[in-house]
Amino acid sequence: MAEEQITEIPQRQGEPTGEGERSQAQGAEMEGERAALNERLARTVARYRTVLLAGSPEVPEEMVKGETVEEVDRSLASAKELVERVRKQLEARGQAERVPAGAPPRRRPDLSALSPQEKIAYGLARR
Repeated sequence: MAEEQITEIPQRQGEPTGEGERSQAQGAEMEGERAALNERLARTVARYRTVLLAGSPEVPEEMVKGETVEEVDRSLASAKELVERVRKQLEARGQAERVPAGAPPRRRPDLSALSPQEKIAYGLARR
C-alpha cells in the first residue's frame, strides 16, 4: 500500500489541475490591489502633510517628510522643536542687543573728574 501512495504522488504532481494557474492569477490580483492601496496611502499621506503644514505656517515645508502618517508626525514634531529653539535664540540675541527707545534722560554733566582749572573753564564757557 505504501508503494501505491508513492507512485500516485508523482502522477498527481505532473497532472495539470489548474490550481497553479488560479494561484498565479490570485497572486497577480493581490499584487495589483496592494499597489493600488500603496498609491492611495501615498496620496492620503501627502494630503495629511499639506493640512499639517497649513496649520503650522512657521515650519518650513522642506523639513516635514515621511511616507506614513507616523513619519510625517515625527518629522513635524522635530521641525517644530527646531523652529522653537531658533526662535528662542533669536529672542535672546535681540534682548542682549536691545537699545531703549527715546533719548536718555537729561542729567548734569559729571564734573568730579575735572581739575579746578577745567571746572572754571567749563563754567565760563557755559555763560
